[in-house]
Amino acid sequence: MEDQQTNMPQATPNSGEDKTTAIIAYVTIIGFIIAIVLHGQKKTALGAFHLRQMLGIVVLGLTSYVLIFIPILGWIAMAVLGVINLIVWITGLIAAVNGEMKPGPILGAKYQAWFKNAFN
Repeated sequence: MEDQQTNMPQATPNSGEDKTTAIIAYVTIIGFIIAIVLHGQKKTALGAFHLRQMLGIVVLGLTSYVLIFIPILGWIAMAVLGVINLIVWITGLIAAVNGEMKPGPILGAKYQAWFKNAFN
């Protein structure tokens, strides 16, 4: 029975301050900027992870905004990217509230790879 307990993944305890930075990152662009400042004062792996996720969401949002100016095809692409962005944002916020470093679906893992040197 003791062997089973050692094989179970252990949750890493995160302080409330770590979670605060991660959660604030998802609250609009102003929250993202505030989270960058907070992370600069106390760097944590959880904060860096969620800042990279939100950076990807912001970049994708700006990209989809540019596509709105292309008639029909751009509108369709913007709608698809908007839905993807919303899904990644919601799942990222839930992971931040739970103190987890879990990438969002679809593009979350790519955001971590693309921005791996950001916020270290």
